[in-house]
Amino acid sequence: MNRRDFLAAGSALTALAAIPRSFAQWQPSPRYPDPLIKIIDPSFAKYRIASAKVEKIATGQRWAEGPVWFGDGRYLLWSDIPNNRIMRWDEETGGVSVFRQPSNNANGNTRDRQGRLLTCEHFTRRVTRTEYDGAITVIADRFEGKPLNSPNDIVCKSDGSIWFTDPPFGVLGYYEGEKANAELSTNVYRWDPKTKNLAVVAGDIARPNGLAFSPDESTLYIVEAGVAPRVIRAYDVTEGGTRLTRSRTFITAETNGTPDGLRVDVDGNLWCGWGMGADGLDGVNVFNSAGKLIGRIDLPERCANVCFGGRHRNRLFMAASTSVYSLFVNTQGAAGA
Repeated sequence: MNRRDFLAAGSALTALAAIPRSFAQWQPSPRYPDPLIKIIDPSFAKYRIASAKVEKIATGQRWAEGPVWFGDGRYLLWSDIPNNRIMRWDEETGGVSVFRQPSNNANGNTRDRQGRLLTCEHFTRRVTRTEYDGAITVIADRFEGKPLNSPNDIVCKSDGSIWFTDPPFGVLGYYEGEKANAELSTNVYRWDPKTKNLAVVAGDIARPNGLAFSPDESTLYIVEAGVAPRVIRAYDVTEGGTRLTRSRTFITAETNGTPDGLRVDVDGNLWCGWGMGADGLDGVNVFNSAGKLIGRIDLPERCANVCFGGRHRNRLFMAASTSVYSLFVNTQGAAGA
């Protein structure tokens, strides 16, 4: 199978006929600009497109996570963790289908710099790469002879190195993986594409979750989920992009819900999936590069993760609990985001 065949994989699978019937429950705003897009600080106004609305493009999941855009195939993939599948939405037709099932309770997804799918799997406690011919290559499943906990979220740096978080969420029960004992600390890892070696780059985070690089890759942002309130930590990327130093708290959620997955735009703003708070806090929070909240996208469900896609990387896709939403914005995702 060649690369074109790989990118088209899943298109022949049966579409989920029951999904469109649920769309009647979603009531988009009849007005422009969409009142779901909140300007918290005047600096966010330039990122809102006045004639763009929040759209629901898919529903019927149990827990949607890990969206990733395939521009060369014009489709979005995302994980439905408890249903043990990766889903696919086609931009041209709007059709929703199953891309892979079983998925080993896949969670976070991204693409490497050759365009191949990288996936964090809870059930098998590993990180995999899907080759152009559909074969699965194991990138990492153990560290120092012990099994990983449950790889959660993943990014690929421009040098080809793969960075991922490894909290225990997938081994805490049978809903999102297989119950087991965690044998390793909740580390953040870097996989070297030349040596194929795995190294701990951050071992000081209680249950690391979402992560993303700044546009110039000089900073790595990591959500710390094992503290109350949750925080987003920032690290300097040093020694030729192989080490993390100067750990500091960048954003504190306090009583305003909790961050989960995040991506960064070309201006250095952080677009963070948000939720688990009081009513009106579910959706996406947008922070500038100084950590100031400047905008919000309100959703009827907690948002777990986001990615940028579309022809110009200016369409934000939001994996939110049982559904996936999208919004065109007046910025672009940073390369690789």
